[in-house]
Amino acid sequence: MEKTVLFEVEGPAALITLNRPERHNSICQDLLVNLYDSIDEVSRRDDIKVAILTGNGRSFCSGIDLGVIGKDNLLDPRGDGHDMPDVMAACRKPIIGAINGNAITGGFELAMHCDFLIASESARFIDSHAKVGIHPGWGMTQLLQRSVGQRMAKQLSFTCRPLSAQDALRCGLVNEVVPPAELIPRARQIAQDICEVDYRILLKMKNLIEKQNEVSFDEAFRYEREGFHDFVRKANVF
Repeated sequence: MEKTVLFEVEGPAALITLNRPERHNSICQDLLVNLYDSIDEVSRRDDIKVAILTGNGRSFCSGIDLGVIGKDNLLDPRGDGHDMPDVMAACRKPIIGAINGNAITGGFELAMHCDFLIASESARFIDSHAKVGIHPGWGMTQLLQRSVGQRMAKQLSFTCRPLSAQDALRCGLVNEVVPPAELIPRARQIAQDICEVDYRILLKMKNLIEKQNEVSFDEAFRYEREGFHDFVRKANVF
């Protein structure tokens, strides 16, 4: 049987590919187990500096496979108490979402756990929680409004209407839109750019940027200033 998630390493970059194309890469327990193991491997390995997350086929991820609800353990698939937000947050290395097609509901949430998104022209984003009657739990109500603003998030979640790649670009959900054939090459180029900077400072900057998700602006700014003062003292710049 084909693996539900493919994991490849090329230089310092890992490519993680959701691999249930016949089911539009819908989420089942086995896919989650292999996805979480792949993210953990990125975290563990010193030779990997960045990961790209994408899907095989026409979809990025169509959300939870409705056929496995009530059968598969989707909340704790590995039995270690770790759910999707826990696993994604525990990886302190950059993850680029390369959205090749539909990102729907749970798949949309998975995409938003990446550090930023590059989208194919054929990508679409849909929050269908209200349409299919599933309570959100992987971050939709919080991550979407952080990305596009509360009013747009309400419209998308209340209407369940699709957001095209170009509209996602206009409202700030994705960083770039490229032709389908250029998606992975572009993501690899960005990954290479990431690997060429001072990686120690990059990781500190990632942590500082995300600090504002947890504390006030003033407190997050204080963390940055304290870190800079510590840096200057150690470097004996002045």
